[in-house]
Amino acid sequence: MGFFTIHHADPSCSARTGELELPHGNCTTPVFMPVGTNGTVKALSRDDLEEIGFQIILANTYHLYLRPGTGVIGAAGGLHAFTGWPGNFLTDSGGFQVFSLAPFRKITEEGALFRSHIDGGSHFLSPEQAVDIQTTLGSDIQMALDICTGWGTSDREAEEALETTARWLARARRRWDLVRESGTYRGLLFGIVQGGFYPHLRRHSAELTIAQDTPGIAIGGLSVGEPPEVFAEILGHTAALLPDDKPRYVMGIGTPRYILEAIANGIDMFDCVAPTREGRNGRAYTRRGPLSVKKAEHVMDFSPIDEECGCKVCRTYSRAYVRHLFKTQEILCSMLLSYHNLYFLHDLVKKAREAIRENRFHSFSAGFLSAYEEGTRG
Repeated sequence: MGFFTIHHADPSCSARTGELELPHGNCTTPVFMPVGTNGTVKALSRDDLEEIGFQIILANTYHLYLRPGTGVIGAAGGLHAFTGWPGNFLTDSGGFQVFSLAPFRKITEEGALFRSHIDGGSHFLSPEQAVDIQTTLGSDIQMALDICTGWGTSDREAEEALETTARWLARARRRWDLVRESGTYRGLLFGIVQGGFYPHLRRHSAELTIAQDTPGIAIGGLSVGEPPEVFAEILGHTAALLPDDKPRYVMGIGTPRYILEAIANGIDMFDCVAPTREGRNGRAYTRRGPLSVKKAEHVMDFSPIDEECGCKVCRTYSRAYVRHLFKTQEILCSMLLSYHNLYFLHDLVKKAREAIRENRFHSFSAGFLSAYEEGTRG
């Protein structure tokens, strides 16, 4: 559909830079997307996100469907009008949330029956309804409803889940085609590759997903409890199965190592709740590894969170002050550390793009991780 352009590929690996043309502006890739589950990135304002430089954020269909509901968001004119966010939204279909509610769900061929985590009420979500809900939200990129399987799932269960996911994708594709034909919705649909941690099932799922010819393809079912070496193996195996000319999205990763691993394998998009969650729990990313401001050693430490970081938090506040905010349970601590963590990852990916354009991504990644993980061990 001509909305994704690859600008440069690093000859040392599969890393590449590119550009997504989306309804609410272009996005350079690789791109990290902050997670705004309820239509807001926790502890940050819209102005904060724009200031850092984000062009696309993620919101969640499941949560917004339950509260405030599509009636409210539809009446507001869609998610962009409701939230005031001028950039792009990618919305998760809700499949992962249904997965995480395993004791309260029932999967059928028609869709997923689940109980609300808010009030226990019963709800049913079909592939077609997932498309309709995300259309009402006005999602710039919407995800097809899928069945996510976790670490330890048997090959038989993983195969059944991927087969159902593939049939659901075909239904979602038909519904999306009808919506697009109406001429009132311009958002894109991505299919999702599943298959657990079985290479042959990943290949089968990739073939079924590619056959639906969606504008982009996501890799789901990773970072769900598996060891890092298994993550790396399955990521590399699956990414190599996907077409070069479509954007590739790995769902739910946000640590520096996983991000750089994904970029090296030709992944263009990724998201994670970790940066703001870590910030709310008093942890910050730094070039020398994660930093816990809770530690007593920072009581008299008047240096910035990260001396190599150029964000406004590091230019303005000390570790001692941020520790004080955490200990006194001031909301500002969550705001400052969440801002810093998102700035950190945005800057990491920006520098990764620069390295790819200069054919030095491998050395950049190795150098960054050497310093980062040495600090982690220290």
